[in-house]
Amino acid sequence: MRLLFLGDVVGRTGRAGITQRLPGLRADWGLDFVVVNGENATSGAGLSAAHAIALLEAGADCVTLGDHAFDQKDMLSFIETESRILRPLNYAKTAPGKGARVFETRNGRKVLVAQVLGQVFMKRPFADPFSAIETVLKTHPLGGAVQASIVEIHCEATSEKMGMGHWCDGRASLVVGAHTHIPTADAQILPGGTAFQADAGMCGDYNSVIGMEKLEPMRRFVTGMQKERFTPANGEATLCGTYVETDDRTGKATKVRMIRIGGRLDEARP
Repeated sequence: MRLLFLGDVVGRTGRAGITQRLPGLRADWGLDFVVVNGENATSGAGLSAAHAIALLEAGADCVTLGDHAFDQKDMLSFIETESRILRPLNYAKTAPGKGARVFETRNGRKVLVAQVLGQVFMKRPFADPFSAIETVLKTHPLGGAVQASIVEIHCEATSEKMGMGHWCDGRASLVVGAHTHIPTADAQILPGGTAFQADAGMCGDYNSVIGMEKLEPMRRFVTGMQKERFTPANGEATLCGTYVETDDRTGKATKVRMIRIGGRLDEARP
């Protein structure tokens, strides 16, 4: 299978990048399944129902959220009616929606997608992500219940992301990090056959501070004081992500590539 994960969509420019480019990428690369992280797509904080629909209509098979999962209040109810949206698996047990789901591709193959939040440097004390993902992987073995599986680890620390990659090695097709908005140059296939990248980066304007207009973040760094809200930068987006090809029989990765399309960063394709 050919899988694509696109990192955090930031604001209007990130949404525009997805809607303008993803349909063509699906066709040109023969993609079987696409996951898009949308948790910063609405004004840089959360995802509204309308913007979720736009990402899905552009070609995302699954949209993941993150620590800003419910910043847009209509997502609290919308996630209960739209099964293609996932919030973190180790969120509060009372949270609406689900953190893992098996999807069926257009040609009938089954793909597990699961998302967990990390604990290191995160503002809220989320439950242990390693224990949370363990149960899901045990009940959805590669080459058995599913032909491929994608695990997103949404957190700050690259060490925790790398730990999750090794924890899942041989049991997931791809473990990919999100949240920090900066792509890491470590795409690889781990010894057990799992593709890994510590952070896929963002789909947003890189002439910014992690997707936000520069003035307010720099003011806070210099003065320690807040004056205005962060607002997403609106230059041309670079779509950043991770591309993986898998063996249908085993579900393990046979190829992994970093993806950078458009905008300011040097282009990288499969």
